[in-house]
Amino acid sequence: MSVLVSVIIPAYNRDAYIAHTVESVLNQSLTDLELIVVDDGSTDRTREVLDSYTDSRLTILEHPGGINKGQAAAINVGLKQASGEYLAILDSDDYWAPEKLETLVTYLQDNPEYGLVYSNGFAVDPDGKPLYPIYSDGHEEQNDPSRVVIDCYFLLPNNAVLRREIMTKVGEFDESLRAAQDHDMAIRVAEVTKMAYLDLPLFFYRRHPDSISSQRKHIRWQNGFYILDKAVKRYGYSNAVIRQRKAVLHFRLYQCRKQNHQWISALSHLLMAGLLNPARASRILRGLEAVH
Repeated sequence: MSVLVSVIIPAYNRDAYIAHTVESVLNQSLTDLELIVVDDGSTDRTREVLDSYTDSRLTILEHPGGINKGQAAAINVGLKQASGEYLAILDSDDYWAPEKLETLVTYLQDNPEYGLVYSNGFAVDPDGKPLYPIYSDGHEEQNDPSRVVIDCYFLLPNNAVLRREIMTKVGEFDESLRAAQDHDMAIRVAEVTKMAYLDLPLFFYRRHPDSISSQRKHIRWQNGFYILDKAVKRYGYSNAVIRQRKAVLHFRLYQCRKQNHQWISALSHLLMAGLLNPARASRILRGLEAVH
């Protein structure tokens, strides 16, 4: 039976947070939904927590043999099962405000020219204490794929609802990527549809040392060169955009190498970032642009 919204959660060893995440979906004010959680080979109590739920809207899936294949592969398993007119994907340590789905789905229903909508929210610590807003005052969606390529400023899949036909058009997540698959998908979506932003605090992005984004920072930025190459071949971005994105990637790799005390590698990445985008490098060094 089809539903209005399909929510997919890829889960790997998140027993400390998965209950909060699942309940933030099951307690949505919009109730016409299905929740598909794909256990990506967890070895902790994640599956035990999931099996404790009796809500008929929840389906638990896994890969054959219960193996771990990565977030992209887990999401793709959920997408194949999904029946909703709208799709939303949530990481297993993040959570939503109760009105998240109703607000974003209503916007898409009232504005058929948009294929995706996302909202504001807060980065939070492991206990859910707000750290900083995801978007500062004045953020606007300009519907320019080049901006998404350069800065990856909106979180897809975690902080968006999109029409099913958009996902069908762009295809599945790239399973060769074990990090940055979200940026790859965000670029592909931005290339084919109009997007909208709602300045409402509806999404909570949990920052903690065990998160995938924390553990695989260097892989994420290394994968960025592959993602950029794919995007250029697919859409033909300008040389200026390519240079700016490469500067971002080198700067992020500089931060990773510096954190790991790999000083020679760190310096080489910092020099490349400055050479590729000297204007932005100057703004950062003078404290005129914040870098999280």
